[in-house]
Amino acid sequence: RLVEAAKKEGELSVYHVYPNLPLIMAAFTKKYGIKVKAWRSSSETVLQRVTTEARGGRFEVDIVQNNAPENEAAHREKLLQEVRSPYQQDLIPQALPAHKAWAGITLDVWTAAYNTNKVKKEELPKTYQDLLDPKWKGRLGLEAGNHAWFGTLMGELGEEQGLKLFSNIISSNGMSVRKGHSLLSTLVSSGEVPLALTVYSWNPELLKQKGAPIEALTLPPVIAQPSTVAMLKKAPHPAAAVLFYDFMLSEGQKLLADASYVVTSKKIESPFAKVPLKFIDPERAL
Repeated sequence: RLVEAAKKEGELSVYHVYPNLPLIMAAFTKKYGIKVKAWRSSSETVLQRVTTEARGGRFEVDIVQNNAPENEAAHREKLLQEVRSPYQQDLIPQALPAHKAWAGITLDVWTAAYNTNKVKKEELPKTYQDLLDPKWKGRLGLEAGNHAWFGTLMGELGEEQGLKLFSNIISSNGMSVRKGHSLLSTLVSSGEVPLALTVYSWNPELLKQKGAPIEALTLPPVIAQPSTVAMLKKAPHPAAAVLFYDFMLSEGQKLLADASYVVTSKKIESPFAKVPLKFIDPERAL
């Protein structure tokens, strides 16, 4: 019944932040014949557009793929529809909040990344404390919008000690602050930023596949947050939206895993299975 209703609607509108999501959309269209109209931007801009359109009485989007804090904000604005899917039972606990207004499809795991031509393996840091070494002067980079990562890290290191450590690192060695994880990863691969502290684990993998001299590096504690999918309350194509939601939590999980993402399905082994992850709290992050 759901497939029949979705095919009658014939189309779907998705706002998203992941660069590889069109692969999933293409697979969805191939299976069901439902066309997907997509628009991609940064997490903040996607949230702003969804909120602005709703306030203006424009309801053109069905599905939003965004980071957990941004979709949690959309839930607070009462823009999202609770979805109950049989595939939710396959997800790790951190991927599904009690309100079920969004579901985590992947984990954005923050790792460091280094240029293999600019940084030797034997000089790699093992802890954040190691970044006080003068050899890192002018070689470090950070993504500008990682407030939740930084807040969670300070909670783990101890706020007073953590703030003092990072203040000392920056005063001693500096920090290149850039907007966008993909951009920062590209700057690492070009050698402009030899060592970046905050990229997503899939960023270096995608560049490595293209032959870039880049590798990921984990510094404890390793922090993660779900990247999520949500359905809008006033979705113009509700059946297609639910069908796509189900697709993202089922077949889409393998497609995302094949594209180097860390998926939330318990049926697929995580590359971080043996790494203790510290999850940010989306509500606290807001």
